[in-house]
Amino acid sequence: MNTAAEPLVLTARDPRGLVTLTLNRPTAFNALSEGLMTALQHELDTLAADDSVRVVVIAAAGKAFCAGHDLVEMRAQPSHEYYQTLFRQCAKVMMSVQKLPVPVIARVHGVATAAGCQLVAMCDLAVASSTAKFAVSGVNLGLFCSTPGVALARNLGRKAAFEMLVTGEFISAQKALAEGLINRVAEPDQLDAELARLVDSILAKPRAAVVLGKTLFYRQLESGIEAAYTDAAQTMACNMMDDSALEGVQAFIEKRPPTWLKP
Repeated sequence: MNTAAEPLVLTARDPRGLVTLTLNRPTAFNALSEGLMTALQHELDTLAADDSVRVVVIAAAGKAFCAGHDLVEMRAQPSHEYYQTLFRQCAKVMMSVQKLPVPVIARVHGVATAAGCQLVAMCDLAVASSTAKFAVSGVNLGLFCSTPGVALARNLGRKAAFEMLVTGEFISAQKALAEGLINRVAEPDQLDAELARLVDSILAKPRAAVVLGKTLFYRQLESGIEAAYTDAAQTMACNMMDDSALEGVQAFIEKRPPTWLKP
C-alpha cells in the first residue's frame, strides 16, 4: 500500500531527455484509481510543456503493468453521473498520452487488462516481456470494454480487436506482437535492454522532426486520404525548412554524418 511519502506516479529523468513514469500502486496491480489517474494526468501535462523531454516511458511497479480501473472504488459510488465523470477522466489521460509531443513507450510486464490494455494501445510504442499477458476482460463481468475498444480498434485488425472485446480472453505477448498491439518482445531479463535499444534509436533523431511527425501521424489518421496527403505535404515542407532537416540532407549529399545543432 502507498504511504504519504510514496507518490502514485514515480518520475525519473536522465540527461538525454528520457523521462520514465512508473505507476506505483503495486499491491493493487496498478489499478487506475481516481488518484492514480490524477497523478498521471499531472505528470503528462507537465511533460507536455517541457521542451527538454525527448522520450517518455510508462512503466509499472510490482508484478503487473496495470489491471484496469479500480473496481472496488468504482462500486463504492454507483451513480450514472459518477461513472460519466470517471470515464471522462480516463479518456483525458489516454488522449494526453497521444497528444504528448514526443513518443511515449509502454514498458509492459505481467498483465495489462481492460483500461491497462487500453493504456498500452494508446502509447505510441510498446515493449513487453515475453511473459506479459493482455486482455479486455470487462465482458466477463457484464461490462463491455467500450473505451478500451476505441484504442484497440485503432491498433489491431477489427476482427482481432473485437474477439478480445467479446471473449475477454488473455492473449500472449507473442500474439499481441503479431496483432500489432505491441512493437517488441523480450525475455524478462532482457526487457530493459530491448527498451533501451528502442529509446536510443529515437534519441538519435532530431527532436523537431519527431515532434512534427508524431503530431501529423495521428492527425492524418482521422482524415480522408486526400486531406491526409495535403496535410502531410504541408508538414513535410515545414519540416524541410528546419535546420536539422537542412543539415541532414546536406550531410547525405556530402556523404558524411549529420551534425545537428539541436537534438
